[in-house]
Amino acid sequence: MASFHMYTLSIIFSLILLSPFSNGVFHEEMSDILAMNLRSQKTSRLHFYFHDIQSGKNPSAIKIISPGGGGIYGFGYTFMCDDALTIGPNASTEVIGRAQGIYAMASQSESVLLMTMSFEFTQGKYNGSSISILGRNPFMRDVREMPIVGGTALFRFARGYALAHTFWFDANTGDAIVEYNVFVQHY
Repeated sequence: MASFHMYTLSIIFSLILLSPFSNGVFHEEMSDILAMNLRSQKTSRLHFYFHDIQSGKNPSAIKIISPGGGGIYGFGYTFMCDDALTIGPNASTEVIGRAQGIYAMASQSESVLLMTMSFEFTQGKYNGSSISILGRNPFMRDVREMPIVGGTALFRFARGYALAHTFWFDANTGDAIVEYNVFVQHY
């Protein structure tokens, strides 16, 4: 049954691509989609550390919204970040990318962040590729799971999940190092 659907999709895409109404951009996008359907999907495991630094002269995360009140859980506090991703927990280890996005305190009754992040890889096999994470992060738990909702370049049409574990946290400054184990399906 799956081969029948793949064959039908191939015929439809071929007819669209050969249509006199298809322009160059549409043609390229459809060619990419058709090529991905013919390739097998892979699962990659990525392991890295996320350095979220709020203190010092050059913080990588800053508070952009600080509502009055906020309660004991800081509801509404919102941060913008451009955090280093490294191969090891020490900040001096090789930087392999950047985590860029927004996270906010999203609960009035527990310690939960809403994460909207793009993890861009700048070194190694995945250089120039990124994954997008959008989800709930109950950061006081030992291990948290967040969904991967997309990606770019080698991770185009990606899906999967990220497991986050706080490796180190300074309650006085808000600085944190978070270990990520990411499982991503892509073509």
